[in-house]
Amino acid sequence: MSDQLSAKDWLDQGLKTLATRGFTALKAEPLAKTMGVSRGSFYWHFADIGAFHAAILARWHEVAAEQIIANVEAASKDENPLALLLRRVFGERLMLERAVRTWASVDPAARAAVQAIDRRRLGYVEGLLTQSGLSTDVARARAQILYWAFLGFALSDQPLSKARQEVVVDELVRMAAS
Repeated sequence: MSDQLSAKDWLDQGLKTLATRGFTALKAEPLAKTMGVSRGSFYWHFADIGAFHAAILARWHEVAAEQIIANVEAASKDENPLALLLRRVFGERLMLERAVRTWASVDPAARAAVQAIDRRRLGYVEGLLTQSGLSTDVARARAQILYWAFLGFALSDQPLSKARQEVVVDELVRMAAS
């Protein structure tokens, strides 16, 4: 890589590092070494490690909520958006989700980021269920149940086989729409 890295390059590398090595690895020197640049490149984009951590959490929110929602909205013209969403999120490797939630267990800023993304995701799913004709109370309850299922899947140490995962997602879609 060249010394002309953007802040996004640093954030993307930070997310990869977070997912594979955890939040304690989010330091300028090891990240710079991994990227083949000097630490000065890091400080060109971020005032300090705290600013970098804040930017990492914001980037996570963007990729783990906003981009997924935008993609579901764009693709849902001919398909059930809830089914698309469930297939998408249950089909991903969720190492980053686990890593951020682990970070949130010891860091107030990470905890606030997790709480914000939980509210955003729950609100989106509730909205999809309301649009499908469910009452607000029923939509809220089903959204919570679906989100708990997602969190259980994301945090599980025993991943499902692809075939079993498809059966579970099909059943979640059926239950949500009933």
